[in-house]
Amino acid sequence: MAPKRSAWAEVYEIVRQIPAGKVMNYGAIAKLLSRPLPARAVGWAIADCPDDVPWHRVVNVRGICSTDNVEGAAVGRQRRRLEAEGVAFVSGHVDMTTHLWDPEDEWE
Repeated sequence: MAPKRSAWAEVYEIVRQIPAGKVMNYGAIAKLLSRPLPARAVGWAIADCPDDVPWHRVVNVRGICSTDNVEGAAVGRQRRRLEAEGVAFVSGHVDMTTHLWDPEDEWE
């Protein structure tokens, strides 16, 4: 029997699938996991992710870049990365109607 992957490994696998120009929120990622994990724990996983994980594509449920509130983080870094991928912001929030990624759409 194969060993079970950690919850954080599952988070990273999901985040790696988010296409450039799209975002997901912490809670949506938590719902896709094979085991219960609160949205806040998804945030902890993202804060400690490997370099190949596009962490900047994960925002809070309102479309706000949460990393601006992290001590020591460069303010605006996440937004600049998203804008470089074509993500639009409206009143400081990601335009979620345009840029929210739903993996279910990929399987239809």
